[in-house]
Amino acid sequence: MRRDRVPAPLLVITAIACVQTGAAVARTLFDDLGVAGTALLRLVIAALVLLVVLRPRVRSWTRQQWGAAALLGCALGGMNLIFYSSLSLVPLGVAVTVEFLGPLLLALVQTRRPIDFAWVALAGAGVALLGAQAASGEVNALGLVLAFTAGLFWAGYIVSSARVGRVLPGVDGLAVALVFAAIVVLPFGASQTSAVLDDPALLVGVGVVALISTIIPYGLELTALRRIPTRVFGVLMSLQPAAASISGLVILHQRLGIHELAALGMVTAASAGVTLANKEPPVAKEPM
Repeated sequence: MRRDRVPAPLLVITAIACVQTGAAVARTLFDDLGVAGTALLRLVIAALVLLVVLRPRVRSWTRQQWGAAALLGCALGGMNLIFYSSLSLVPLGVAVTVEFLGPLLLALVQTRRPIDFAWVALAGAGVALLGAQAASGEVNALGLVLAFTAGLFWAGYIVSSARVGRVLPGVDGLAVALVFAAIVVLPFGASQTSAVLDDPALLVGVGVVALISTIIPYGLELTALRRIPTRVFGVLMSLQPAAASISGLVILHQRLGIHELAALGMVTAASAGVTLANKEPPVAKEPM
């Protein structure tokens, strides 16, 4: 079936499911490849595939274009590495819920409308609920801090991605940015990737993660954004925490308690509210 015959919202929902399924599958590789090793191999494979497919003409790039791609790569590398680190400590649904604070804070900085403060306060209340769980020992506090830090990198990714889109044609900048992202993660994950020498089948798992977490969802989102307003896209992106909790339950058997589910609902409502309240909000795309 051709993608132009599929409703655009369904493409976005499929992309969301792919991203969160990929994150859950990646979590199953941590014991063998480590957090950084998994992140590194995922970035390397995704970069190689996109470089082969896109063949960006980098010889004609200006210093400004190289700088934009490098900045995006740094944000992308840090975001992936820190998010995976949080995922090793807290359930997937909790990690994505807290991570969403990054794009929400970015929306607050860019608009500063009173209604946005109310939405961010709602999200803050949800995260505070998770903080109370951490204080009681039910949720790992370091995992929450890492998820929030990953959210700040997510905000940086949104800003730098927009800049790349302005100075570079098509998606060539993404392919090169993934190379820079791999370089950022390389010092942390190089030693852990040696596990694939003993078990080459691990490359299959990482390849699946790269495919369903980066390559497929990006293509689906790009197609959808040509056919729906960014407001609609942003509201659909608010389903990410819920999708993460479902993937965590089905693949990782992670059950969230009533407090975690309440926090998830608050952050999801805040994300949708910020998107609807603003005419052109920053699109909170899931980290690739």
